[in-house]
Amino acid sequence: MAGPIYKLGLFKPTEAWHQLSKEEQDRVMAAETERSKQAGVKPIISCNCYWSGEQWMVFGVEEYPDIETVQRVAQLQLDANWERYAQGITVLGTKWEEA
Repeated sequence: MAGPIYKLGLFKPTEAWHQLSKEEQDRVMAAETERSKQAGVKPIISCNCYWSGEQWMVFGVEEYPDIETVQRVAQLQLDANWERYAQGITVLGTKWEEA
C-alpha cells in the first residue's frame, strides 16, 4: 500500500496512567512522542473530546509515511507497554482522491 497512511485514534487513560505522578506522565508522553517522531510520523491534530461525550478523552490524527511505519510504531508501543496507560481505538485510511 502506497503512503501516506492516516491514523485516527480515540483514547482514554487507564487507571495505571492515573497512578503515575505528573512527572512520570510527562516522561511517558515524551517517550511516546519521540518514538513517533523518530519513525517519521507527523502529528496532524490532537483534540480534547471529553466535553462532547464521556467515552473518549482525546482524539488525534497522524500521518505515517507508509504501512510499514504504522506496523513498526505499533511494535514499539507494545515494547514500551503503552497499552498499560491508554485504551483506544484506531482507524487507518488513505487520502480520498476525487475522480
